[in-house]
Amino acid sequence: MAKGRKNGLYSGISEELSALMRTGWADTERHDLQLDEQAPYAARRRTALSARFPGERLVIPSGNLKTRSNDDTYPFRPYTGYVHMTGDQARDGALVLEPRADGGHDAYCYQLPRDSRNNDEFWTGSTAELWMGRRRSLAESELVLGLPCRDVRTAAADLAAASGAPTRIVRGIDPSLEGAVTTDEERDAELEEALSDLRLVKDDWEIGELRKAVDSTVRGFTDAIGELSGAIETSERWIEGTFFRRARLEGNAVGYGSICAAGEHATIMHWTDNDGPVRPGELLLFDAGVETRTLYTADVTRTLPISGTFTPLQRKVYDAVHEAQEAGMAAVKPGAAYRDFHEASQRHLAVRLVEWGFIEGPADRAYELGLQRRFTMAGTGHMLGLDVHDCAHARNEEYVEGVLEPGMVLTVEPGLYFQPDDLTVPEEWRGIGVRIEDDLVVTEDGNENLSAGLPRSADEVEEWMARIAG
Repeated sequence: MAKGRKNGLYSGISEELSALMRTGWADTERHDLQLDEQAPYAARRRTALSARFPGERLVIPSGNLKTRSNDDTYPFRPYTGYVHMTGDQARDGALVLEPRADGGHDAYCYQLPRDSRNNDEFWTGSTAELWMGRRRSLAESELVLGLPCRDVRTAAADLAAASGAPTRIVRGIDPSLEGAVTTDEERDAELEEALSDLRLVKDDWEIGELRKAVDSTVRGFTDAIGELSGAIETSERWIEGTFFRRARLEGNAVGYGSICAAGEHATIMHWTDNDGPVRPGELLLFDAGVETRTLYTADVTRTLPISGTFTPLQRKVYDAVHEAQEAGMAAVKPGAAYRDFHEASQRHLAVRLVEWGFIEGPADRAYELGLQRRFTMAGTGHMLGLDVHDCAHARNEEYVEGVLEPGMVLTVEPGLYFQPDDLTVPEEWRGIGVRIEDDLVVTEDGNENLSAGLPRSADEVEEWMARIAG
C-alpha cells in the first residue's frame, strides 16, 4: 500500500474497503490501436543510432516526475532523445538497444504498466491511475510504438545483471537506472552527443510537425495582438495568457516560457516574469512558440509598437534589425557554413552601431573585436526542433562549425538592446529593445521561412496591427 499523507484524513484501509475497490471493473484493454504515424521514422532513427555504436548496449531513459512543491509535480516532459528515438511520451520508461552478433541492435522499450486491479496500487497514492489517469498497457504500447515493451519495474535489475557488452546510458535523466549500470562518463557523453547529432537534419515528418507548430504560433500572435487593449488595461500577463490559450488549444503547451516584454523589459533577453505594465508609446518584444502534441516547438519573435505606430527612433532601431535579419536569412542555404548567417547579421549591426557613434570603428575592426556584442548580446540563431535550442549537445564540428544541409531547421533572430542604465548612449535610446526572429528550413536551393505568415518590416507591422488590434 502506498504511503499516505502525514495529515491525511484516513488512517488506513479496511479489508472490506480494499475488497470493494478490487471488484466490479470492466475490461478496458484496447485492441483497436494503430501504429503511430511517427513509428517508421523513429525506427530509422534507431537504425542510425545503432550504426554508431556496434556491439554496445545503449540505454535512453524517458525520465521521472519532478516535484514542484511538496507532493505537487510539474507536468511531465520526457527526455528529448527518448522522444526522438521512440515517439513515446510516457514517464518512467527507457529505450534499450541490445547489441547483436552482426553489429546491429534489437530495440525494446521499458514502460510503466497499468496498475493492477488485484491490489490497492491503482487507487492509493498520488501517482496511481485513478489519480493521474489511465496509462497504456504494455500490449497497447507495443501496438502504438512498434516496439517490444517490458515492465520497467524490472529494468534496474535487468540492466545490473546484463553482461556480454559494454553499456552507455544518458546521464542525469533517471537516477535508478543510472545507478544500476557501470559506465564511463566520457563514453556516456558521446551517446548524448550522437542523439543530438541525429536531430540536426529533420525528416519530412518532423518538418511537418514544425509547420504545425509555427502555424499555431502565428495564430497565437494574432490572438495576443487582437487583445492588446486587455494588456494595456492589466499587464504583460494578459499577453502571456492569451497566447497560452492558443498553445493549449492546438498543441501540448508553450515550447518555452513566453517572453512578453514591454518597455525596458524588452532589453532583457529572457524576460519571463511578464508582470510589467504595457504602455502606449513603448515597444513590446513578444517571443513565443507553440509546442505541438508531439513536442516539436516553434520560436518566433516580433517587436511591436504598443500604440500601433513606431516613433522615428524606434523605427530607426527596428529597421536596422530588420535589415540585419534580411542579410542573415539570405545566408541560409545548403553548403553555407552554419556561422554565415550569424556573421552577416552581426556585421550589419556593427556598421549601424559605428554610424551611430556607439562603438569605435571601422566596422570590420569593431566586429572582429566583438564590440557590437554590448548591444547585440547573443548569437543570431540556433537549431530548432523538439527542444527550442535543439541539438544542444551535438559535436561542435557538426553544429556551430558545420555546414548547412537541406532539412536543417534554425532560427534567425538578430537584436539590438539598449539597457535603461547604459550611459554610453543618449537617454532617448535607453530602454529600447528590438528582436525579430523567424524559423527557417534549409531547402535544396535556399531556405523557406516557415513563419512568413507574420509581418516583418516596420510598415507591414503597423498595417497588421491596425487591422488586427484596431
